[in-house]
Amino acid sequence: MSYARLMVHLELGKSNAALLTVAGDLAERSHASLVGIAAAQPLVATPYAGAFISGEAIELDRAEIEREAKVAQSEFQTILSGRVADLEWRCMETTALLSDYLASEARSVDVIVTAPDRGGGLLPDTRRTSVGDLVMRAGRPVIIVPTHATGLKPERALVAWKDCREARRAALDALPLLEIAGHVTVVEVARKEDEAAARRRLTDVADWLKRHGILAEILVSPATGDDVAALSTLARAERADVIVAGAYGHSRLREWTFGGMTADLLLNPACCVLLSR
Repeated sequence: MSYARLMVHLELGKSNAALLTVAGDLAERSHASLVGIAAAQPLVATPYAGAFISGEAIELDRAEIEREAKVAQSEFQTILSGRVADLEWRCMETTALLSDYLASEARSVDVIVTAPDRGGGLLPDTRRTSVGDLVMRAGRPVIIVPTHATGLKPERALVAWKDCREARRAALDALPLLEIAGHVTVVEVARKEDEAAARRRLTDVADWLKRHGILAEILVSPATGDDVAALSTLARAERADVIVAGAYGHSRLREWTFGGMTADLLLNPACCVLLSR
């Protein structure tokens, strides 16, 4: 099993070189095709649209979106041409939420590669998508690449296990990534009274992975009350190149509220993270 088609999301108005390098590494290892995608909202789609916006301002904004799109496409082609044989570029000016547009375009790919969520600001950002919203709506796994990444060599993978649907989905979606990893550890953070049951659960997961040709070690980590810190410590101890985890959250009026671990992985990943819902 391998990923056949990837999608890398580029944010307009900034360099995406680190992100493209990681996407290229994964596409090469998977012998996959790669879709580069970018999107922006015009000024008329922002909350300011109810106020007066001059025709000149609208035209200047559209010209800037077009300029930024050309720069992003050029960076995409420059970094990936010669590395990935099958490249495709897509870019859209849309009045929809950017996460909605990106999620709909994910119908033709196996996995999405993007940068961390930078969080919301006081002013509308017409170039930036909510990565958390994308993770929850895409129906595809999302690989989040930290800004300091220099590439992706997933020699050591850490699967953050929790006995629930999201973790099972993430482990399944990550199989192609885990197959190319040299070392896989499945870990569960558990209270002392639950450690034996956690070990049985992890043994089942390791056995399932083995049936897919993936050898995995299991590790039960004592709960300290701060699962985010526990996972970060484990990732450093295991020298993890990639973390696999389920995305946990609930929605109210389109605003997602995430669990502490999911929020930390969205905003501040120490290494590449595959999140799945």
